[in-house]
Amino acid sequence: MRLVIAITGASGVIYGKRLLEVLQNENVETHLVISRIAEKIIEHELDITKNDIENLATHSYKVDNWNSPIVSGSLKTDCMVIVPCSMKTLAGIASGYSDNVILRAADVTLKEKRRLILVPRETPLNVIHLRNMLNLAEQGVLIVPAIPAYYHKPKTIKALADHIVGKILDLLGIKHSLYRSWQQIQTK
Repeated sequence: MRLVIAITGASGVIYGKRLLEVLQNENVETHLVISRIAEKIIEHELDITKNDIENLATHSYKVDNWNSPIVSGSLKTDCMVIVPCSMKTLAGIASGYSDNVILRAADVTLKEKRRLILVPRETPLNVIHLRNMLNLAEQGVLIVPAIPAYYHKPKTIKALADHIVGKILDLLGIKHSLYRSWQQIQTK
């Protein structure tokens, strides 16, 4: 499996980090892009650097490197995941505005009819946010809001993050044990 992963400037960069950790353990080929704002959020929220995150990926690209292979449909990928996805990025995708490598890679994903998963992390949502999400959902984009469940009784922030990452992995068809499903809890 070959995935494009983008981390954009919204709180919740732990989701992108955890996804990359799991995918690295699954030997999934990942092509990573981190926005400039996300670099600062990574340092603030996780006390690590962009390089620490990039080391989890198979390949990484600068957000303004238009020579990146992910800006072309000729690089065959299975899916793109933007986690977390800022409302700015979501709006850019919804309007077809591709002024950086993340937005162009998302545009390529859509035009090539590949799966695109967005993990927006914003609250409260305004009407513009909701309309943009609806517009993208109508185009087949999978919207996975970063709203963890509590039925699996998470005890740590990592366990909360693992629930969202597990939902992403479910959509990718990758088996995991990051959380127990509702069904597993009911049959216990």
